Amino acid sequence: MDLEKMPVPRDGMAVAFTLIVENVARSRDFYSNIFGGEILWEGDEAGTPAMIELANTWLIINTGGGPTDDKPTVTAAPPSDPNTLSAFMNLRVADIAAVYRDWRAKGADFLTEPKDHTSEIRAYIRDPDGYLIEVGQTKMSALQAR
Repeated sequence: MDLEKMPVPRDGMAVAFTLIVENVARSRDFYSNIFGGEILWEGDEAGTPAMIELANTWLIINTGGGPTDDKPTVTAAPPSDPNTLSAFMNLRVADIAAVYRDWRAKGADFLTEPKDHTSEIRAYIRDPDGYLIEVGQTKMSALQAR
């Protein structure tokens, strides 16, 4: 474990996003192998979460469970219906065509090929637990128009 890379701010704050998953190792490997995230904690199915440094953020990957003393009415569970959206990760890339080819070759299952929209080109992937991940490339013309 590289403590230098952990999201421990010296002042202010850092953001880490927690995913509740069925299988820690499977999700850890997905985020590491497909997106090139660096594994900071391996995690295991016995309750130890994994942590992945992904670009300039951190993912905490953990299994679900019942309430705890600090969240006494909350149960953690992976998405029950992958077609009902309540949150999704948004990854911005420099070259979506290259990323699409590369990540598909690594096993990512895109919902569609990248689609050209007014200010961006984007496509979506599902992770092994059904979480939706947007992959987008901002068009330079959209930035210049601002």
